This record gives sequence, structure tokens and C-alpha cells, in this order.
Amino acid sequence: MRVVGVIDLKDGTAVHAVRGDRERYRPVGRDPLAVARAIRSDLGLDELYVADLDAIGGHGEHGSVLAALAREGRVMVDAGVGDPAGARALVELGVQRVVAGTETLPGPEALDLLLAEAPDVVLSVDLRGGRTLSPDARLAGLPARDAMARLHRAGLHEAIVLDLARVGSHAGPDVGLIAELHAAFPDLELLAGGGVRDAEDLRALRDAGAAGALVATALHLGVIGRRELDALR
Repeated sequence: MRVVGVIDLKDGTAVHAVRGDRERYRPVGRDPLAVARAIRSDLGLDELYVADLDAIGGHGEHGSVLAALAREGRVMVDAGVGDPAGARALVELGVQRVVAGTETLPGPEALDLLLAEAPDVVLSVDLRGGRTLSPDARLAGLPARDAMARLHRAGLHEAIVLDLARVGSHAGPDVGLIAELHAAFPDLELLAGGGVRDAEDLRALRDAGAAGALVATALHLGVIGRRELDALR
């Protein structure tokens, strides 16, 4: 099972996410490069998911930080990209995987354009309490399965299922939702995001059909360490 370390960027620093309430996010105590190096060296994880919260919110970006993180290893980045020009800009920074999150994606047609520009795009179905976040009225408020059905494409190979209400909440992941989506879309590799507390949660997600999970708090607090990760490999 893939475990992907998470770094959330806000105001130039790595922050601890809490239930998607970005005004409450606080620094984790180290600069983003130091956090990335610790995740890679201490935990042996070679893949990171980076959310540029300022770019997602439409009031700034962390281009130089993203480029530095990409030079150090594999990263997938959600920077609120909704068009091919935005995808190209991230690729030019060295980002390996561009994340298209429903929170900012203008709609299904925009996803088609992104896939034509960057075939390795990763869809993120962004949820709050199980309902889809989207500026597109056709997607906003839909259950995850319905949103996924409208966005599913032959060229799409991987999708993140991220419930912001569970992020940093210690509430646990929505294992049932992952099982439902895996059954409905068996061709997609699913990465679960939000609420992972410990290695037991990771095993439950794996058994539900998740290909991997995005993990932040449990890694930063040391609840999931190298021993637990090694046991999952």
C-alpha cells in the first residue's frame, strides 16, 4: 500500500490542517523543505502530496517552494489548477503529478482539457462531510460516487478521495466510502485522504480497496513511524 506524506503550504510555511478550516491552520514548526526531508529520510517515503493552500484560495502561490520540493523527489501538487496553462506551469517547476481538485476545477470539461495537456493528472474529489466541493453547480453537493461518475474518464487512472472535514480530526477515514467507490470504479487507483489516525486505519483502507492513503498528522506526531510503514509494504 502506498503511503503518501502530506505537506500543506500556507503563507510560506508548512501548516497543520484542521477540518479544512484554513484560518485555524498553524505551522508545524519547520520549513517545508525540512519537513519533506524528514518524511523521506526518517520514514522512507519517496512520494509527497503538496497542497498550495494560498494558490487554491486564489491569493498567492509557492512556486519557488514547489520547485525546491520537486528537485528533492517525487511530488504531486494541488495548486488550484483548472486549465492547461496552470498545469504547464507546475510541470515546468518540475512537479511530476498535477492534481485537479473539484474544489477549484471549473467542471468536467476542464478536466478533459487538463487530461489532454497532462495525461498524468490526478483527480481529487474534494468533499466536506461526504458532499462534493465544487464551483460547478452540476457537481457541488453531490455524494462522492455521483461526482466521480460525472468526472470518470478513460484517460483517468488515479483519484484522491479527500474529505476536508476529517483532515486533522482524529475521526478516522471513511472506509465505507472507499469500499463503495472501489466497487463502482475498479479501474481507478484510489488514494484516501482525511482522518487517518494509525496503521490500523491504513490496513482498513487497504482491505477496502484503496491503493494508498494521504497521511499528515499521524506522520508528524510519530503515531505512524518507519516500523508501521515497513509492515504495510
